[in-house]
Amino acid sequence: MAGRLFGVGVGPGDPELVTVKAARLIGGADVVAYHSARHGRSIARSVAAPYLRDGQVEEQLVYPVTTEATGHPGGYQGALDDFYADCAARLAAHLDAGRTVVVLSEGDPLFYGSYMHLHKRLSPHYPTEVVPGVTSLSAASAAAGRPLAEREETLTVLPGTLPGGELAERLRGADAAAVIKLGRTFPKVRQAFEDAGRLGDAWYVERAATDRQRVAPLADVDPADVPYMSLALLTSPAERSFEAPPPARPEGPGWVRVVGLGPAGRPWLTPEALDVLASATDLVGYGPYLDRVPPNPRQRRHASGNRVEADRARHALALARDGARVAVVSSGDPGVFAMAAAVLEAADEDEFAGVPVHVVPGLTAAQAVAARAGAPLGHDFCVLSLSDILKPWDVIARRISAAAEADLVLALYNPSSSRRRHQLPAARDLLLEHRSPETPVVIGRDVGGPGESVTVTTLGKLDPAEVDMRCLVIVGSSTTRVTGKGVVYTPRRYP
Repeated sequence: MAGRLFGVGVGPGDPELVTVKAARLIGGADVVAYHSARHGRSIARSVAAPYLRDGQVEEQLVYPVTTEATGHPGGYQGALDDFYADCAARLAAHLDAGRTVVVLSEGDPLFYGSYMHLHKRLSPHYPTEVVPGVTSLSAASAAAGRPLAEREETLTVLPGTLPGGELAERLRGADAAAVIKLGRTFPKVRQAFEDAGRLGDAWYVERAATDRQRVAPLADVDPADVPYMSLALLTSPAERSFEAPPPARPEGPGWVRVVGLGPAGRPWLTPEALDVLASATDLVGYGPYLDRVPPNPRQRRHASGNRVEADRARHALALARDGARVAVVSSGDPGVFAMAAAVLEAADEDEFAGVPVHVVPGLTAAQAVAARAGAPLGHDFCVLSLSDILKPWDVIARRISAAAEADLVLALYNPSSSRRRHQLPAARDLLLEHRSPETPVVIGRDVGGPGESVTVTTLGKLDPAEVDMRCLVIVGSSTTRVTGKGVVYTPRRYP
């Protein structure tokens, strides 16, 4: 079976600009081929050197001629045609033997590269893949720190070997341009820029992305000191005419966004929440929730305890009143037993009347646990918190009994804590007054986090000792079912 040919771009000169794919292919190849001048040195090989391995066959493809007279009956082009035909035959022998051949190319293989001449001769006959590389244009633009083109501008690429008059004419009408193949053509190229009236806008970049890189105004470059590995840039006219003001700082009233982080990490964050977190100047929240947002040194972080919601809300609003863009973070959804209500209540005070507040929803713990178990919330359901810190137990008890009598699925938040151990047993007993002991129960702990566990049991076997504040408990209705695979669901149709 024939081998496979890869034309691999190694970029402009920095081995760290070799793509991951290119590095992998270079290291895995049976044969590595590269062009060189008669002195034997190859820039492409020197760039790829860190990725070569012992035992690889190297095919050095040495150019036989320069632009001087060749003595070949076909002239310079005829000599090159014979050279490429010979190189193709050498590589074909490896391909016929089933070897993988990588041909290295400076920059990009199909952008003024020698590889393309082999590609045209070999790709119709062997499996071939071209791996793009960073071009000299991209490297030069980056080195100069100037955009090549933007919006509807047109970028023109010109070889310096064109006649001077044609170069000047094309430069005269160009938005942005790059002239490559300098070296001995530089005096003509410089004159073309001057004739086109564009010399003052042009930049010279030499050996971009190497330790010998040089960037200078084109008008200041000595023609006697210009290597072939250089180019001239006429960058974006929009960039040349742009006068950058100092970066604007937020002024006037800021805003508050109450953001739901979901029950776990980044995969369950909404795009809107990510955008708000990224654009905020200040982050406010309960410490463990705030720790779930990656630090950004440009942002100020204001962590506080778990039982100071009102103080936290007022602090966020005060920051926004002074111009800050504040994200108040909550676990799950901020409107479900979380910070949204506390912030909106404080925002209703006269001193914060001018501060805009918006709530950014998040995935709730009830939804996350239900999804892990199946679809226990597939019909009508009730969400209750068993915490009696902000409401009396007798209110909670009446609501549990009412929901149980109404045959609603219940999602129980804050089911237990180290200080509150009696609520869940009491809630179970109230539910058993209306539900069968065989009613399915789902206990989800740290769903989406590293300690995630989901347990399916029954109301009669529910052990409160297994439940803590990191848990959410879902108690099924009379129609909730558990399949043979352990999946819990509540049918959409009611008997």
